[in-house]
Amino acid sequence: MTSAILDDLIELTAHHRDACKPYADYCDTVFQHDHAPLSLAEVPFLPVRAFKEFDLRSVPQEQIFKVMMSSGTSGFPSRIYIDRETANLQTRTLTAIFGDTFGKTRSPMLVIDSESTVRDRERFSARTAAVNGFSIMARERCFALDDDMSLNVDRVLEFLERHRDKRVFIFGFTFLVWQAFCGALRAQNLKLPLDGAFLLHGGGWKKLEAEKVSNAQFKATIAEWTQCVDVRNYYGMVEQTGTIFMECAQGRLHASAWSDVLVRDVRTHAPLPHGQTGLIEVFSTIQKSYPGHALLTEDVGLTYNASDCACGHTGTIVEVHGRLPAAEVRGCSDAYS
Repeated sequence: MTSAILDDLIELTAHHRDACKPYADYCDTVFQHDHAPLSLAEVPFLPVRAFKEFDLRSVPQEQIFKVMMSSGTSGFPSRIYIDRETANLQTRTLTAIFGDTFGKTRSPMLVIDSESTVRDRERFSARTAAVNGFSIMARERCFALDDDMSLNVDRVLEFLERHRDKRVFIFGFTFLVWQAFCGALRAQNLKLPLDGAFLLHGGGWKKLEAEKVSNAQFKATIAEWTQCVDVRNYYGMVEQTGTIFMECAQGRLHASAWSDVLVRDVRTHAPLPHGQTGLIEVFSTIQKSYPGHALLTEDVGLTYNASDCACGHTGTIVEVHGRLPAAEVRGCSDAYS
C-alpha cells in the first residue's frame, strides 16, 4: 500500500532515529529492513501505549513548548512533548482540515464543556487540546457547562440571543454532548433554535455504545432538541494532535492530506487489505518533536478506498469499531470527574 505521504514518513523516521535514542533502539530491535520502506506497511510503527511508558522526544528539553497528556482512567497518561514548530504545524493542519469541511469564516463557538477544562495548566489533556485547538476557528466562545458539568441554560440562551443571526459552531466530546447537553435539554423539555448551526464532536463513543446509541440516533437526537442537522464526528488522539479524520457528508471518516491509515492483524500485525477488520494504525506527517508519525493504536476497525465514497474526498476511509477488548480504557473523553 503506497501513499502520497510515504516520502515524508521516511524522512521523519530517519529524523526521529537520529534524535531519539529509545526510538532508534526500538527500530533496530523490532524492524530490520535492509531497504527504505516501499509502502506504509513497511514504515516502523510504535504502539501508542509506548508514550505511557517512555519519555520519547526528538528535540532538546529546553525546546519543549508544552507537554500534552492523555487522561486515561487507569495507569499512567501518555506524555507528548511539543516544540513550537510542531505546535504551529498542528494548528495550521487542524485549521485547514476544519476549513475544508465547514468553511473558513470564524463563528461564535458554543463549547459543551466547562471552562475549568481549559483553565488547568498543570494537566494539558486531550480535552484541553481539543477545545483550545478548535477555538482557533471561533470568534468568541461560550462554555455551556458549569464546573460541576451541569448545563447552564441561562448562559446558553443569552449567548444564542446575542448571536441569533449568526452561524454557531458547537463543539464537544461525544459523551458530554449526549449526556450533559442533550440529556439536560430532554430533562427540562427545552428545545434550542440552532437550525443554522453546525456541531463537531469526537471521542467518547464507548459509553454511548454501552447505551446502544448509534451515530444515526445521535444525530437524530441532536436535531430533535437543537434543530441542528449538520453534525460531524471526527477520529483523533492526543498522540497525533492536528491530523484528525473528519466525517464527510456521507458519514465516512477520511484521512487528510497530512495523514493516512491502515489496519493490521491483531495477532501477527501483518497489514490487512481494505474491508478486513484489525488494529488501526495511523500516520501523520506533522509530528516533528516526538516519534508519533506512525502509531499502532488499540482501536479496532477497517479501511476502505476513498473511491468507495460519493463525497469525492481523496483520503482513505477508516471505520472505527471500538477498543481492543484487552486494551486499557484510554478514557480521553469518557472520564471527566
